[in-house]
Amino acid sequence: MTKHNKHYHDKGRNGWTPTNTWQDEVIEDKDNKWSGGEIDYSKDKTPNYYIGRVYGYEARKVVEDFDLSYNIGTATTYLLRAKRKHSTSVDCIQKAINHLEFELDKIKNEKTNL
Repeated sequence: MTKHNKHYHDKGRNGWTPTNTWQDEVIEDKDNKWSGGEIDYSKDKTPNYYIGRVYGYEARKVVEDFDLSYNIGTATTYLLRAKRKHSTSVDCIQKAINHLEFELDKIKNEKTNL
């Protein structure tokens, strides 16, 4: 049997299963979460530029599901939000490159310390 990540079935701690799906939220868009409206951070701690428009995947959950290292995960989130957070994606792409270079340095240092 295949072992899945703890978030595979997206259930809560006590086996709670959501009554509606992400499609219901996208269609209803009650709190403007998907349309770029204002976000109430007391309710929703994830900004809309970290949430995919079609399937509703959150960048942090993608990183967690793939069990990425800090630098690779951070680079991934910068790339996922690149076109959505700022008017130009240059800053986010440069930050992602920096984190990938940090990861390469870490790997090279591990090899030399063996």
